[in-house]
Amino acid sequence: MASRTKQRPRLLLSSVFGPYGVDDQYGRRENIMELSHNQVTREQGLFSPRVHNESYCLHLLAQNVDVPSTVLDFPSEQRFVKELKKGYDYLGISFIMPNFVKAKRMAELARRHAPGTKIILGGHGTAIDGVESAIPCDHICRGDGVGFLRGLFGPAVTAPIRHPMMEASFNRYVMGIPIDGRVRAAVVLSGVGCVNGCRFCCTSHFFDKRYIPFLDTGKETFDLCRKLEAAMGITDFSVMDENFLKHETRARDLLALMEKHGKPYTFSLFSSAEVVRKVGLGFLQRLGVEFLWMGVESKRALFEKNRGADFVSLVRDLRGQGINVLTSGILFLEHHDKASIHEDIDFMVSLDADFVQFMQLGPAPGTQLYFDYRDSGKLIQGVPYEEWHGQGRIWFRHPHFTPAESEDYLRKAFQKDFAVNGPSILRMADTVLRGARATAGATDPFLKLRHQVRRRHALRHYPLLGPLVTFAPNARAKQLACRVLEDYRRFFGPPSLGTRLKSAAAHVLMVKEMIREKLVAGNLRQPPTIVTTYRPRAG
Repeated sequence: MASRTKQRPRLLLSSVFGPYGVDDQYGRRENIMELSHNQVTREQGLFSPRVHNESYCLHLLAQNVDVPSTVLDFPSEQRFVKELKKGYDYLGISFIMPNFVKAKRMAELARRHAPGTKIILGGHGTAIDGVESAIPCDHICRGDGVGFLRGLFGPAVTAPIRHPMMEASFNRYVMGIPIDGRVRAAVVLSGVGCVNGCRFCCTSHFFDKRYIPFLDTGKETFDLCRKLEAAMGITDFSVMDENFLKHETRARDLLALMEKHGKPYTFSLFSSAEVVRKVGLGFLQRLGVEFLWMGVESKRALFEKNRGADFVSLVRDLRGQGINVLTSGILFLEHHDKASIHEDIDFMVSLDADFVQFMQLGPAPGTQLYFDYRDSGKLIQGVPYEEWHGQGRIWFRHPHFTPAESEDYLRKAFQKDFAVNGPSILRMADTVLRGARATAGATDPFLKLRHQVRRRHALRHYPLLGPLVTFAPNARAKQLACRVLEDYRRFFGPPSLGTRLKSAAAHVLMVKEMIREKLVAGNLRQPPTIVTTYRPRAG
């Protein structure tokens, strides 16, 4: 009689439970589950884009192991327990430091309701000192999760990476206007880690200051883009990579294949100033970079990546080529006092980027900054991990600022950028039109294709300009909105009937959103629970 084939273990991968962004025993209201509304456009109210992003890493992990896997994203505590009771052999919990208590609660629930399930902890939260004894677990995954799980379940660690097919975001609203299905981008996970090793950087230290590519070559990247286009009908890609362009050969080979096959794909990227300056604006334009997140950090050139960078010219020139720029700055750096911090805030505002992120200096576990501050006694004892998120109060002793002052300075920095430069969505509309102008009249065949894409993307913003004039938050913003609207009229001609109808609908939806903001506590948008199952490929 033939022996029975051993059943493969089953794996559940889960993000932490909601609700998110509320003051309770598990979290804080400042830690909103929306990247932009949490730490970029947080003080822009009605004009703050509202977007949720799935836990990309969990899907990548599930896609790359030889066992049946389920990804449970944004569950409630009850939904988590319900899923857990289905009899999984392994549970992976991904968490960051502010979600330490939630991860602990989930592990305790697993021990109670599924005592035979082995628990794997992963994510940046695993850098916390003594996490192995603080949270019930059987395994700790630090660094490369794909390699770690393949070591447990197969296939071989060196097997090719299988990329998930996912949209970059969902549950999206701009000024109360739902845009899911209208504006779509797919996520491209090209690699993790960064070799720059900035003292404060969680990502660089989490991967031991190494870069681990998931897409080694331009051909692999291009083939994935074509695959995503064929399957999802999407030609815009959000690239999750700390510094995609730093691997210049890959980027240039990608562009060569795009030009060869007539594929004017567009990309949102993270990049450092050193790399932007090296590859040049012309290359970025041809590659189709439409959004660039760039770490400015401070007016002072404190980091090697920013040595010699003229950020005023760089941001101006990037926007002139139609590239929306998000600049990030750090407050409460070691040289900051009550005067110099305003110099950095004013500098960040003066750059007039489309988006500005202000983050507090945060000694996060695992970073050199954390070890320095821990060993020198600068960390404030008793601050719960729920408050280690960089958008509330600092959790270390600064010689010139109290924790309460840090919260106030941070809020006012965001408010100043909004008051001076206006809504980010308006700045975006301005930038994308500049991009269409930059390629107008191009004779190069590929730039002609690029121009048609830019025209379409600019036209998407046209219906928003009338409402932006009507509901402008101040006189400066109204003046900018009127100027941008006039620029659109000059370039595209008077708005079509369709544009006027969309604009009228946008007015109505904006009024509706104003009412919603007043009625919904904390102006929160909670993400829905998403359950995705993956089956291992045969063979």
